Amino acid sequence: MSENRRLEDGRLRPCPRSPNCLCSQDPDEAHRTEPWPFEGEPDSVRERLEAVLRAQPRTKILRAEPRYLHATFTSLVFRFVDDVELLIDEDARLVHVRSASRLGWSDLGANARRLARLRAAFEG
Repeated sequence: MSENRRLEDGRLRPCPRSPNCLCSQDPDEAHRTEPWPFEGEPDSVRERLEAVLRAQPRTKILRAEPRYLHATFTSLVFRFVDDVELLIDEDARLVHVRSASRLGWSDLGANARRLARLRAAFEG
């Protein structure tokens, strides 16, 4: 995998101290969320993930690599931008996820709801 400034040593970056971020690879239990297990070939998993992202409103894919996707989601009313990153771990058969607000302290659960919606679409 090519190095990406958003990854640290091939892992998703941990969340900041603010409660507006979730990451399946975060060492802090308060920010941790479950990764998504997958079956099938990683290339087809990546294609499914990209299709799920493209189907979301106000979403822009900024980076699409063989095992990594980075997208932004823009809120309808206030136009807040959140980042979503998906990292395919071929060995563990997991998609690691990170969803973080760029601004503010609390997200009122927006990142958790977004990850749940994306996971349901991916598994659907």
